[in-house]
Amino acid sequence: MTYQPIIPATGIVGWNFLERTLSAQTKVFQASPDLSRDTAYFKAKIGEVNTAEDLVSDRRLLRVALGAFGLQDDIDSKAFIRKVLEDGTLKTGALASRLTDSRYIDLARTFGFDLATPSTKLSDFGTKITELYRSQQFEIAVGEQDDDLRLALFAQRELEGFATGTQSEDTKWFKIMGSPPLRKIFETALGLPTSFSQLDLDQQLGVFKEKSERQLGLNSLSDLNDEHLRDKLTQRFLIRAQANNIQATSSGNIALTLLQAG
Repeated sequence: MTYQPIIPATGIVGWNFLERTLSAQTKVFQASPDLSRDTAYFKAKIGEVNTAEDLVSDRRLLRVALGAFGLQDDIDSKAFIRKVLEDGTLKTGALASRLTDSRYIDLARTFGFDLATPSTKLSDFGTKITELYRSQQFEIAVGEQDDDLRLALFAQRELEGFATGTQSEDTKWFKIMGSPPLRKIFETALGLPTSFSQLDLDQQLGVFKEKSERQLGLNSLSDLNDEHLRDKLTQRFLIRAQANNIQATSSGNIALTLLQAG
C-alpha cells in the first residue's frame, strides 16, 4: 500500500505541520514499492528511447514522463502527446507553443525530440525526470486530502526556478499565467475574481504585476529567490483559499436551508 501523507488540519495550521514533517514524509512516501518500481524502470529504459513514438508506445515510460510535468491525465491521449513532443519548441507553429498551458512547452523542451540528439540520451536524464515525478506524486497524494496544500507545495517547488531563470520578466509572467496551478496560486493570493482570466492577456499581465508589487512587495519575479517572499505568497494563498472555502460552505448551507424551508 502506498504511504498516505499525514495532514492533520487545513490552511496555515496544516501547512506548518507539513513543512515541519516534509522531509520525513517524502522519504517514506518515495520508498513505496509501486513508485520505486516505476522510477527504476524509467531510469533503466529511457536511454533506449530515440523518438516520441518510442516514448508514447511504452505506457510505463509515458506515465512517468507525463507525471513529472503534472500531465498524467493525458496518458490516453497518445496521438496528441506524440505531436507535442515531435513538434518540440523550436519551429514556428509548434503545437506546444500554441497551447495555453505552459506545461506542454516544458515537456516538449525537456525531452528535446526536435533536436539532433534528444535529451533521453543524456546520462542524467532518467534521474532528473524521476525526481520530478516523485515530487509530483507526493503532491498528488497530499492533494487527495487537501488540494490547497498540494498547490502550496507545487508553488514552493516551481517558483524558486523563476528566481534564477534567464527569461525576460514578461516571459516569466506569461509562463505563470499559462500554468493552471501557479495561476490559481497568484489569483487567489491577490484576491482576483474567477472572471479575471477573460481579460486581454496584456491587461492581465499589468494587473498581476501591480497587485503583486502592492500586496506582496514583489518588484520582480527574481525576488522569489527570497524564501520569505515565497512563504508570504504561500500563506496569503492559503488564508484566502480557506476563507473562500468557508464562504462557499456557508452559502451552500444557506441555500440548502432555504430549499428545505420551501
